[in-house]
Amino acid sequence: MSILRKARDYVEILFKDKLSSVYFYHNFIHTTYTVNKAEEIMKNTPVSGEDQEKVLLALWFHDTGYIECAQNHEEEGVKIVKDFLQKENYPENYIEDVAKLILATKITYEPQNLLEKIVKDADCSHFASHDYNDISDALRKEWELTNVRCFSNDEWNAGNLDMLKNKHHYYTDYAKENWDPLKKKNIKKIEKKLEKEDEKKDSPDNKKEKETKSDRSVDTLFRVTLNNHTRLSDIADSKANILLSVNAIIISVCLSVLVPKLDAPKNSHLVIPSFILLLSSVLTIIFAILSTKPNVTKAKFTNQDVIDRKVNLLFFGNFNRMLFDDYHNAMKDLIKDRDYIYDSMVKDLYYLGKVLDRKYKLLSTTYKIFMAGIIISVLSFGYAFLSL
Repeated sequence: MSILRKARDYVEILFKDKLSSVYFYHNFIHTTYTVNKAEEIMKNTPVSGEDQEKVLLALWFHDTGYIECAQNHEEEGVKIVKDFLQKENYPENYIEDVAKLILATKITYEPQNLLEKIVKDADCSHFASHDYNDISDALRKEWELTNVRCFSNDEWNAGNLDMLKNKHHYYTDYAKENWDPLKKKNIKKIEKKLEKEDEKKDSPDNKKEKETKSDRSVDTLFRVTLNNHTRLSDIADSKANILLSVNAIIISVCLSVLVPKLDAPKNSHLVIPSFILLLSSVLTIIFAILSTKPNVTKAKFTNQDVIDRKVNLLFFGNFNRMLFDDYHNAMKDLIKDRDYIYDSMVKDLYYLGKVLDRKYKLLSTTYKIFMAGIIISVLSFGYAFLSL
């Protein structure tokens, strides 16, 4: 198997096993793309067979450092390629040449020779791609997920335009001749995007759209928070039900098997341990029931309180004693007023949080009683048998 085939297989497995899935851009697809583009350049550029191999090896490994970290990933990639080539018994001077080509892919590095120019152009070949927008979006998503930075559409398009128009240029004759025209087309596409964004900002509907988006974000906030509260309440109830079932079984077993044998003199040493076990199980059941017990408040209020919007009409404990006509009229007023809706939602969240706080405190106490009861019971049974 050739060294390039080995390198390809090695990098593919490395990315598959160790590269985080948040790297939507710096992955095996990008690596393969750059290798193919380097081959395209070298088919039209006089380069020796050995130098071609060095370029392709460097590009196979140039982003492998991302399995460790994004920052200084080129240096990490150098360590990986050195280890790979040393195991393949390549000479040190050859390995150093490959390492220098990997370091040449740094965004701020100016290439000093033909091989570095080829590597540099291949790594930035996507600037001239017909799929540049999709590739760019993949990088944007990667940066957001890796906490590099989140960009607005304007910021991202302006940054891309600045990179393509002012900061980047191709170095090899082939890239200048064949890729520059395509890159200029992508520049024009970005400029059109920015023009559309500017027109959209100046439109009279823009303010209304922003308000709508703001409303949606608030609605999403309340919906997600309420769902989280409900899910937490369900989790607490499930845990309490588990404790209820377990301790009910313990009590049943004790009453049917253990307690009937305690009247025998030879089993008198088991009375206290059995009593501790039963007591802890009963206390656990009591606190588990308290944590799941509904606690519906029935606040008293007047019609004036409803008119003054001091009542949370979204909680059934408040409106269950209202006449339907009064409730219907009050809800119609609530629906018309966005601030009133949000105030009611805030009150609902607050009191639901208070209920959850009480429930989880009782549940925590229940678990402590259960754990302490089991430990003390086991120790008591152990002591009772050892003291015979």
